[in-house]
Amino acid sequence: CAARAMARRIARLKAGDEDAFTTVVRDFGPRLLSVARRFVLNDEDARDVLQEAFVSAWRGIGAFAGTSRLSTWLHRIVVNSALMKLRSKRRRPEEALEPLLPAFDSDGHHAVRVMTWPDAEVRLAREDTRRYVRSRINELPESYRIVMLMRDIEGLDTAETARALGLTENAVKIRLHRARAALRTLLDPRFREALA
Repeated sequence: CAARAMARRIARLKAGDEDAFTTVVRDFGPRLLSVARRFVLNDEDARDVLQEAFVSAWRGIGAFAGTSRLSTWLHRIVVNSALMKLRSKRRRPEEALEPLLPAFDSDGHHAVRVMTWPDAEVRLAREDTRRYVRSRINELPESYRIVMLMRDIEGLDTAETARALGLTENAVKIRLHRARAALRTLLDPRFREALA
């Protein structure tokens, strides 16, 4: 049974079995490296984040209660390590998001007509479009990009995101709304092309 195999694996990890830990690194490393890359945007930093996360996991495995899956626990450690890396690297002022937000005229209507993208769902299913969307997400200012990643990509809820970032839930909601609006602006030219 898979549950018993996982329980044995966790018991071996808690006993300090290095072979069990090596297996965890091999099994979960590639997927967790992808998570780290989404946050820190460069391979060297992503590898540093992953290494720090695995060190933290090795040191903290005794505290793993087993109330969640091991992969979920490791995922959370990677996200936290990535956030710590980002906090330690605050190297440049954040770019303004306002130029990417929709403009409104004096009567409150969109200054530029907002078009619907009829085939957006089909296009998002294609790998090239997914890569394009990811690259546009990476163009967002960091504080908005991180909230979007945590909520829309990693699937954390508002409260979890707020706790992880040290923000209020309302601040998370506002940043997420603004990030989505800015992303729509960045994506609009490509999706309009498809309509022409």
